[in-house]
Amino acid sequence: MALWKDQFGRDQGTSEPAAEKGPGVTSEHAVDSPRTVTTSPPRADTKESILAAGLTIEGKIEGAGNVRIAGNFKGDIHVQGNLTIEAGAKVTGGVRAHTVIVAGELEGNIDAASRVELLQTGVLNGDLKAGSLTVAAGSRMRGHAEFGWDDKGTSSSSS
Repeated sequence: MALWKDQFGRDQGTSEPAAEKGPGVTSEHAVDSPRTVTTSPPRADTKESILAAGLTIEGKIEGAGNVRIAGNFKGDIHVQGNLTIEAGAKVTGGVRAHTVIVAGELEGNIDAASRVELLQTGVLNGDLKAGSLTVAAGSRMRGHAEFGWDDKGTSSSSS
């Protein structure tokens, strides 16, 4: 069973005869698009939707799976899984996800994320509220950041 498909829709990790792969492509040289390194690989039982580079979409994304954006998206994103904004990608709108990894550009607020990673090429222009925040050298942010606070503890102490 393949975990992903290459840019031509072929399953990776399956054995294909060399004749079907085309000239100059062997099993040692599988075609794969460049990806940002994340701290944990996607689980086999979790689905991931990808907005490819070169695409621009306007709308709203809601769901329970993981989302990886390599193109441009304008609108709000509310997922129960993880959101990854690849280097070179741009998202304009509010974000709510379990984990948010920003290697591209985000113009909008991140709200109630469990974890946010701002990678070296990442740009965040908006406010951030998360359980934890990791910021790499070279990343940029303009906005207000709140992280590490437990909402349950702050509500009882404010009385």
